[in-house]
This record gives sequence, C-alpha cells and structure tokens, in this order.
Amino acid sequence: MMETGWNLENSYATLPETFFTKQLPTPVSSPELRVFNHSLAASLGLKEDRAAVFAGNEIPKGADPLAQAYGGHQFGHFNMLGDGRAILLGEQVTPTDERVDIQLKGPGRTPYSRGGDGRAGLGPMLREYIISEGMYGLGIPTTRSLAVVTTGEPIYRQTKQEGAILTRVAASHLRVGTFQYASKFASVEELRALADYAIERHYPEGKSASNPYVFLLKEVIKRQAALIAKWQLVGFIHGVMNTDNMTISGETIDYGPCAFMDTYHPATVFSSIDTQGRYAYGNQPPIAGWNLARFAESLLPLLHDNQEESLKLAQDTIAEFPKLYYSHWLKGMRKKLGIFNEEEKDKALIEDLHNIMEKHRADFTNTFRGLTLDKEDHSPLCKATEFTQWKVRWQERLSRQTESKDSSYQLMRESNPAIIPRNHRVEEALSAAEQGDYSVMERLLEVLSNPYEYSDEQAKYATLPEPSDRPYRTFCGT
Repeated sequence: MMETGWNLENSYATLPETFFTKQLPTPVSSPELRVFNHSLAASLGLKEDRAAVFAGNEIPKGADPLAQAYGGHQFGHFNMLGDGRAILLGEQVTPTDERVDIQLKGPGRTPYSRGGDGRAGLGPMLREYIISEGMYGLGIPTTRSLAVVTTGEPIYRQTKQEGAILTRVAASHLRVGTFQYASKFASVEELRALADYAIERHYPEGKSASNPYVFLLKEVIKRQAALIAKWQLVGFIHGVMNTDNMTISGETIDYGPCAFMDTYHPATVFSSIDTQGRYAYGNQPPIAGWNLARFAESLLPLLHDNQEESLKLAQDTIAEFPKLYYSHWLKGMRKKLGIFNEEEKDKALIEDLHNIMEKHRADFTNTFRGLTLDKEDHSPLCKATEFTQWKVRWQERLSRQTESKDSSYQLMRESNPAIIPRNHRVEEALSAAEQGDYSVMERLLEVLSNPYEYSDEQAKYATLPEPSDRPYRTFCGT
C-alpha cells in the first residue's frame, strides 16, 4: 500500500453533537488535480496527491468527516449559518506535532446548505488559493491552500462555471460565529465545553489562569489586533468581515470578495455586495472591535457568576482592542518608514503622509516601495511640493536615530513588500487558468512567495493596471 502520510485525529468530534453533523462529501464524476501545494504538503508530512482524495471521492484513513455548525452577524444581522459547502475531514498532526484542520470546500450539500448546492466554482477556488498563499508570503497569519481539483461537473451561479473543490488548511475553523451559535442555541455547559476546547487547542497556557475564559477573550483580542494591523499595513481589504469570518486562532479566513488596495483611500471598497461601505479599508479596525464585542457577549455566562461583574469584565477587556490595534499599526508604520525609536511627532508624520497620498491618489504599495528604493517616478505624488517637503521632514527624522541610514533602508525592505497580489495580476492568472493555462498562476505564486526580495523579476508585477473608468469589483464566490 502506498504511504500517504495521513496522520488524522478528530478532536472536534469529541464536542457535543450540537456543534456539528457527521457528513460525507458527495462524490464527483471526473476529479482532476489542477493545483497542488508541494511545499505545504511536505510541511504537513503528506505524500498524498491523488485527485480522488481531494475531491472527496475517497476518504483518507483516520478521517471522520463532519460539517460544523455556527452562526454569525452578516452585515450586522444575525443568521444561523454553518458549513454550507465545506466538510472537515479531520485534523492532521504534522511531523512537528502541530495540529491543523484539513477541510474540503465545495464537496456538496450539508445540513447547513440552506438551499444551496454545496459546490464551488473553479475561479473562486483558485482565487482563494492565490490570495491565501500571497498572504502567507507577506507574513500575515492565514489559512492556506493545499490543492484545487476540478470535478468534471458544472455549477450554475450567474453563469455556468466549472466545478472545483479547494482543500484548505487552518489552525482551526473555530469562529466568533461558533461561539455566537453556542450562546444562542446551546446550553451553558455546551458553551463551556466549546470554550475549554478552544483554550486547549489554541491557548493551553490559559488552563492554569485564574479565570480561563477572561484569558481566552484577552488572547483572541490580542491576536486580532495584531492581525488587523497587518492587513492595514499592506492595504488588504477582506471585504466581508462578518463575525463568522473571524477566527479564534487569529488567522485570516474566507477569501471571498477580498482585494488589495491600489490607490490609497480609506473608503476603498471592492465587494459588490458592500454597497454601504461597512467593510471599507478604513472601517476594518472598528469592525474588528465590533465583532470582538459580539465574541465577548457570547462568553458572558462563563466570565463570572455575577451578571453585572461579567458584563464589566467583558467591557473592560474589549476596551483594550483599539489601543492594542493602534500600537501594532503605529509600530508597523514606523518600520515601513525605517524608524527604530519613538518620537511623539511620529504620528503626525505618518498621518500627513497618508493625507498627501489620498489627495494625490497615490498607489499604496508603490509609495512605500519608492521610499524604500529612494526612487521617484512620474506619478502626481512625486511631483507634488508637499510630498517633497514631507520627505525632508522624514529624512530629518531618520537623522535623529542612532541607527544608520543603511539600517533604516534595510528595515524598510523587510517591512514594505515590493509586490502584492495585484488585482489585475490575479485576474490575469484566473482568466488563463480557466482556459487551461496554469503557467501564469504558477509564475505569480512564485514571485508572491518572497514579496520582500526586491528582485528584477518582481519589477513587472509592481506595475499598475491600465486606467479604467470602471471600478474594480469582487464577488462573494468562495
């Protein structure tokens, strides 16, 4: 028998059955492996690369497939949700003793499909593959993509699409919405079991804390504050920050209508369904705080026996999020500008740069790339007197550090990606792949694997798209 490397366990299935339904994938007619992440597979200890397994036609040894139940606020409104087109095969225990979820996305209907077909299209699955691996290259906590298979069966959305299944790897799929579901539909003891499981899996040091559930809340807040700051520092816009799309582990999850900002503007929105700009770039930090407040609400029965004291603990803890986020963001912005120490006027220096960028419609990534390379272009920003004056202030600021200018520029190279998954490059790769040519996607993934390299090959991937009178739009296909 072929050695496949599967080492699956099923700890989530030990939770009360209210949190899941056992569910096998629905077999497909003609699975074909289209993309496979060999380096990720090696880190997982996997030697498996058969399409039948990643399509759900064959269940790997040790798997106990299930669909998870959860709820969530979608654009501010609470709904009962769940894995409508995802099935957890189990948890792979890696050679380094790390535990990660292996999930199929698009393997057919589940009890939570709510009338949907439980399937997914090739374009959206490849999109998640590209963006999640791009985020990994940027050093941002994220779920990862192991494989994409086509099913040989069409699916129907606005148009006919080629069916596909993505294999997703995650620290876990525990969401804020999982806890909201428990708070609304489960008993307090079932909620406690879920919280204990989350602590055991992600924050085991919390087991010995004086109040493990306050500890859990604090740690999730810390990880999300750090995560959202990383998003903001590279111009990433998630697009659908519903509470079911926020993980307890602190990973980015669910790459639906996400995109990276070209022209800097806090009100930037790409998602076709976010008509009010709820999840615009500039709104992501406060929305994260709002989501975490919903998480705190779900934990209220566990925080303290006294209701008023429980509420006070939750409020006091949540109040820390804006400060934690801003601290991470400010520290990150200093690094992007080569600043090692702290001065009170740094905030004004950074805010002034952003205001100038917004006024002159500057490209977010290339502005910092140009500063890093000490290179001007022919953009309106570089021709602006106020930007020239700002650069004089910035250079004066660098001169007030003990570190050398060379050290500052090295710090900037480590903090400012030369490239990001540019929207037009992603669309170019998807368009070619949907025609059967995966070479464009492979080249894009290769350069995105080391976005801080500043190689000659990366230069063309830093070029901006051709001007268009139609705004770029993304859709909830994943």
